[in-house]
Amino acid sequence: MIRDLLDAPQVSSCETCIIGSGPAGITLALELARHGRSSLVLESGDRAAGPAQDLSGAEIVDPATHDDMSIAVARRLGGASNLWGGRSMPLDRVDFSPRAYCAGARWPISYSDLAPFYKTACSYTTCGAPVFEAPTPDIVAADDDFSFTSVERASNKPKFQKAHDAALAVSQLVEIRLNATVVDLELDENGRVAAAMVVARDGSRRKVAADRFVIAAGGLETTRLLLVAQRRRPAAFGGPDGLLGRYYMGHIIGEIADIVFADDRFDRAFDFLKDGAGSYVRRRIVPSAELQEAHVLPNICFWPVVPPIADPRHRSGALSAVALALSTPVLGPALIPEAIRIRHLGGRIDLAPHLRNVIADAPRTAAFLARFVRERYISAQRIPGYFVRNRARRYGLSYHSEQSPRADSRVTLSDCLDRFGTPRLRIDLRFSREDAEAVARAHRLLAGWLAKTGMARVEYRQADEDMVAAIARRMSHGTHQIGTARMGASPAEGVVDRDLRCFHAPNLYVASSAVFPTSGQANPTLSIVAFAARLAAHLARADDPARLTTASAHAS
Repeated sequence: MIRDLLDAPQVSSCETCIIGSGPAGITLALELARHGRSSLVLESGDRAAGPAQDLSGAEIVDPATHDDMSIAVARRLGGASNLWGGRSMPLDRVDFSPRAYCAGARWPISYSDLAPFYKTACSYTTCGAPVFEAPTPDIVAADDDFSFTSVERASNKPKFQKAHDAALAVSQLVEIRLNATVVDLELDENGRVAAAMVVARDGSRRKVAADRFVIAAGGLETTRLLLVAQRRRPAAFGGPDGLLGRYYMGHIIGEIADIVFADDRFDRAFDFLKDGAGSYVRRRIVPSAELQEAHVLPNICFWPVVPPIADPRHRSGALSAVALALSTPVLGPALIPEAIRIRHLGGRIDLAPHLRNVIADAPRTAAFLARFVRERYISAQRIPGYFVRNRARRYGLSYHSEQSPRADSRVTLSDCLDRFGTPRLRIDLRFSREDAEAVARAHRLLAGWLAKTGMARVEYRQADEDMVAAIARRMSHGTHQIGTARMGASPAEGVVDRDLRCFHAPNLYVASSAVFPTSGQANPTLSIVAFAARLAAHLARADDPARLTTASAHAS
């Protein structure tokens, strides 16, 4: 049941208190219910965006490298799924292996520990079956240095509160309280969380006790709550010189080159397609684990994209129609997440040449729009984007790379307080030149492989000597919040253990991408959901130490 905190009976205690109603929080609550366990979910916002969003405001050290918090987080029912483009893919096996590129960052689990939960994650993300390969029978590569059969799946209903509204409405084991902002965690002398301090929309405060607490409030807000609790107990979570808040990562994304395919087989191969397993998928080009190790490459993927839509010189009526739609103040933000819209458009666009493109290319523009609207908003299988083929077979070459972990890329508490008196975050996201050099190296290796196989050629948009600088200029992120409460085998290596339990608070767990020790190349949402499902299975087991400890305390 979903109710406002002030409109519902006061709950003084519960078995599991989940802080946050995003993909991790909703998945965890529904999975616990499937195991017969009850939970209380506390959501800071309401059903729609509202005043709670301001609570996420932060001091950003370098606005050029980090998205504004108004588009990086969403304080409302469904959380970050309201900002999510729907791209669904798992982490890779190579992410869990020790690598020179990620020195000092080690996962305390293996890929096989998480893999069984991707089927459940695909169900919750509504992206069909967990099938992440799509062979191309008519295209055979000369060697295995790169592959182009790996796919990302598309969510058919990215907003979790809409995808699972029926289940949440009828569940007798899931209680969601809206406008319930957790501002602090009270730790007892043994380090256990005794209660969460919750503020209602009228400013009134109440405490909620629970056998266990799970922070599922997104990477940054999760870290903020842990940092706030640490201020009252400085030795908690590794202490002020520990790992909490450090190793903040996102992804390295952009385009510095074009790819020109040799024939139209490749245009077809990289278009969006229905794979028969329940959603649209799209192929990507990825380097092998062996090539990554041999050349000290990051885990990275590439795929062809349409020319920059804001530049009318593409002379495509379809692309100009998209640019016009996204530039409309009301329509644009409703069509795609704001962070993605900004990356597509940049600043203001010149409307006149785009209108000329639409008029000159009217028949094909109309056909494109009709198909896109049908497959995006009407079809049960939602197409996540658009790929307009052209006779020149020339496309932008987009890349999505992991960011190397570095201790000085971090978040801390600032001296500025929000309206509830909670310290805001100070965000200092830092990239390194070595990251840019590694991404450039991956481009050169891919270009050589494509030429050798005869599939395509790569044409750079700047001189070779300017490539690293071009990549560095594009280093900016903020919507993928990774690494600030990393998993580790011991307190010296992480904030949480392999089961997501905080080392210094035995009944406190973290369910967010903040626990990832490395960022990988994949969008983190599917893996966040897989970890939430894995955590639910762990918490539901009868031998869970946190539950047994509480049960013993009640009995005594």
